Amino acid sequence: MSTGETSGDAWAEGWPPKGDGREDARASGEGAPSDSDPLEPTAPRDYAGETIGRHPLFALPNAWLFPGAVMPLLVFEPRYVQMVEDLLDRSGRLVIGTVQTGWEHDMRGVPPVHPVAGLGEIGRHERRPDGRYVIVVVGLGRVLVDECESDRLYRQVEVRKIADRSLPCCEPLRERLIRAIGNLAPEAKDIDAEVPLGRLADFLLLRLSPGHEVLRQVYPELDEQRRAERVLEVYDARR
Repeated sequence: MSTGETSGDAWAEGWPPKGDGREDARASGEGAPSDSDPLEPTAPRDYAGETIGRHPLFALPNAWLFPGAVMPLLVFEPRYVQMVEDLLDRSGRLVIGTVQTGWEHDMRGVPPVHPVAGLGEIGRHERRPDGRYVIVVVGLGRVLVDECESDRLYRQVEVRKIADRSLPCCEPLRERLIRAIGNLAPEAKDIDAEVPLGRLADFLLLRLSPGHEVLRQVYPELDEQRRAERVLEVYDARR
C-alpha cells in the first residue's frame, strides 16, 4: 500500500462499552500499536456538538474506520508524514476515507473516496528513526466529506456531522445481536443495556470480517435497524 499500511480494524479494549459510549479516548503517550493497547473508544455521540470543520484526509483502499474501533497504521509517504506531524501539533483528528472501487491503482494520486467516511483521532503515535510514524487511530464517528482545496501536501475535506437514526422498539434485534456477539466473542460479557443498537451492529460486523462489497453497503447505513438487520443477515449466512 503506497500511502501506508494497516493491520485492519480492531475493537478498542474496554468492550463491552458502558452507557451510551461517551467515554473519552484516554490513550496518551507514545507506543507501538497492538490489539491490547488500552484505548477506550469514543462513540459517535461524543462529537455531536462540534461545528462543521476541515480535517486532513487519509485515503485508503478497503479500509473502513468504525466508531469505537482502533486502526493501527504505518505512515511513510511524505504527504502523510507531514499530515501526522501537523496533527500532533493540533487536535489530532483526521478522516479515514475509503477509496472508491476501481481507483485502488491511483493511491499516489487523488483517488475519489466514498462520501461517508470515518472521523478519527490519533490515540497513540511513535516516530521511528527513519522518519516513519506508527499511529493508532481511534474511530469517533461517521461523517460526510466534501473535498476542498489544501495548501499542504495532503488532501483536506470539509466535514459534516451525521448521526445514526434510532427507533425505540428494537429489543428483539438487540437480543439477536447480543447473542451473535456472544457466540463470536465470548469475552464480550455484561453488555450494558444502553449501548446503541448501531454500535452493537458495528461490533458484530467487524467480528465477521466480511468482504469489501458488504462493508461498502453496510457502512454508510445510518438507520440503526436496517444496519442491524443487514449485519444479522451476514451472520446467519455464515452459520
